[in-house]
Amino acid sequence: MDKYEAFFKDTKVVPVVVIKNIEDTIPTLKAMCEGGIPVAEITFRTACAAEAIALGRKELPDMKIGAGTIINGAQARQAIEAGATFIVSPGLSDEVAAVCKEADIPYIPGCVTPTEIMHALELGLTTLKFFPANVYGGLSAIKALSAPFPQVKFLPTGGANEDNILEFLAFEKIVAVGGSFMMKGDIKENCARLSKILG
Repeated sequence: MDKYEAFFKDTKVVPVVVIKNIEDTIPTLKAMCEGGIPVAEITFRTACAAEAIALGRKELPDMKIGAGTIINGAQARQAIEAGATFIVSPGLSDEVAAVCKEADIPYIPGCVTPTEIMHALELGLTTLKFFPANVYGGLSAIKALSAPFPQVKFLPTGGANEDNILEFLAFEKIVAVGGSFMMKGDIKENCARLSKILG
């Protein structure tokens, strides 16, 4: 089992988490865990992202905590130094791929075209984020791309919700679904409901 298979073995959803204030980190992550979703992709769109990852890893060591919206090697290194156990990008970066390969942690770049997917394959990457999924054709596009690229697995993000997540996951080339739909309102309650849907 490689690091990607190990990561997605018990993970069917990857919540995209935005931490704006460091004091929100533990209450947010604990609510997710208590709701049965112990995975967080903390976005690097806020000033306290690296600090939030480090704090989460320290206080909740059993939770899968990674970094999202990583767009260059410097950010990737900062996230990994903070303790991120996986890295997600909105697009594909050779530099980020190299940093993650050196650190031996999963890198899931955003790829939506055949050219981008071929580039990812050249870098040895076969688990790819499909983002924004709702803009680039959703499940039908993923199914179409899976024909010429049978070795690729997808993490669709954008447009997924409680109503369609099982439809996405029913397709064998989808390893999990990403999104922030469970982060609005009562996080613990949302995650508990989602966890029940996922079975």
